Amino acid sequence: MGLAQKLVQRQSQSLVMTPQLSQSIKLLAMSNVELSSFIEDELERNPFLERDSRPDGEAQDARNDGVTDAKPDEKIRDLTAQNDLEISAAALEENLGTRIENVFPDEQDYTRAERQKPATDDLRLSPSGLAMSSNGDAHDRSVSDFSADTKTLNQHLLEQASMAQADTTCLFIVKDLIENLDDAGYLDCTLDEVVQRLSCSEDQAQSALSLLQSFEPAGVGARNLAECLALQLREKNRLDPAMQTVLDNLNLLAKRDFATLAKLSGLDMSDLRDCVEEIRACDPKPGTAFEATPMQHISADVFVRASHDGSWQIELNSETLPRVLVNETYVTAVSSKLGGSDERGFVADCLQTASWLTKSLDQRAKTILKVAGEIVRHQDGFMVHGVSHLKPLTLKEVAEAIEMHESTVSRVTSNKYMMTPRGLFELKYFFTTGLSDSDGGETHSSAAVRDQIRRMIDAESAKTVLSDDAIVEALKASGIEIARRTVAKYRDAMHIPSSVQRRREKRVQESVG
Repeated sequence: MGLAQKLVQRQSQSLVMTPQLSQSIKLLAMSNVELSSFIEDELERNPFLERDSRPDGEAQDARNDGVTDAKPDEKIRDLTAQNDLEISAAALEENLGTRIENVFPDEQDYTRAERQKPATDDLRLSPSGLAMSSNGDAHDRSVSDFSADTKTLNQHLLEQASMAQADTTCLFIVKDLIENLDDAGYLDCTLDEVVQRLSCSEDQAQSALSLLQSFEPAGVGARNLAECLALQLREKNRLDPAMQTVLDNLNLLAKRDFATLAKLSGLDMSDLRDCVEEIRACDPKPGTAFEATPMQHISADVFVRASHDGSWQIELNSETLPRVLVNETYVTAVSSKLGGSDERGFVADCLQTASWLTKSLDQRAKTILKVAGEIVRHQDGFMVHGVSHLKPLTLKEVAEAIEMHESTVSRVTSNKYMMTPRGLFELKYFFTTGLSDSDGGETHSSAAVRDQIRRMIDAESAKTVLSDDAIVEALKASGIEIARRTVAKYRDAMHIPSSVQRRREKRVQESVG
């Protein structure tokens, strides 16, 4: 067969990822804090966007910005009079492919893409995560803008070092040690490294470390957990030889081997129990109280309430759902004064972005409501009885029920929270794997099985401690087919010790009680 070059004409279809479509996918995965920040950025950039401050359910004209002298024929559709300026909604959807229905199945993770930077340099983020303008009025500022800055651990320790009565060399070494503390307050280097790095003697390094360990909070500058606890107990004047023996054998305490600890420390079970309670009252990470990162409060995106007829009422949280609209009156006023092609292009771009954003926000809200409704329909038993009635559920099942792609459901359930009669849960919490029934019937949720294992262990006594094999047999008797290694994995995930350790602990508790 001979090879030759030739021209062939083919007709094919392909899906094009437009910037609007890519941003629509990003909006689905945004949390309410990220979405609010994004909306603030768009309000700063786009002159045709304004915040919808109307009460819920009130139908009023969006063009209510004080411009009342517009002529009847000055409408938004007049902008398309120019042949080179097609910015009507229909034209944009046809020519640019920005229909919200064009969100096609795509497994690429667009949520990790870099966020678009604000167009203005005077835009900053408040501690709450919302965009704030640095030149705004006082009533637009957050309360946190006027509050004092939170001190970091290093700043807190350096202030104490500046007031400490020590020679210059010791203070210099102390400052170096402070710079080598981790976030929990532990020393992240050895004294030998300090001696080599600063060319000082071991005695000088040890004196500097002792000075650092005398600072607040108690336990800072420790090199391990036992030393951290010892510093805090010494501060309380509770570090006696018996307590030090217990701290030197924390591995036995972790195993709950109280009998061996009692022999080593010379304490009876009652005194040993008091000793352990004092150790548990200490802070194993004293430096975490000075974290500079502000605490992020979680707000529910969806509320689920019981109705009088026994059904569930599902509604979106309007406080976390930003609402924007297109100021058509301002668009009409600007369109009558357009000059060159650059101005018309800027207006077209702004109007296109504003129209797309309002549609995308509406579609995002509807999609969240759809997914939440299907979750509630499937997990009705959980809403009534709790985690023991949680059913196995997959993203594919919800996607098929609401006729969307599985990747879309995955993005919608990311960083979204639902307030239920049982508390606040992330939407992904309701998606669990299933364990088969021994009779071949309905499968059981892994979360419900873990809850059942925890309740069985909580009901144990020293004489009735269940091994993993016994738990397997008990679950099989209730119709749950499960392997021993799965029980061990669930038990470790819930931080429940083995049956040997539980038996030791319960014997000590019963002997003391």
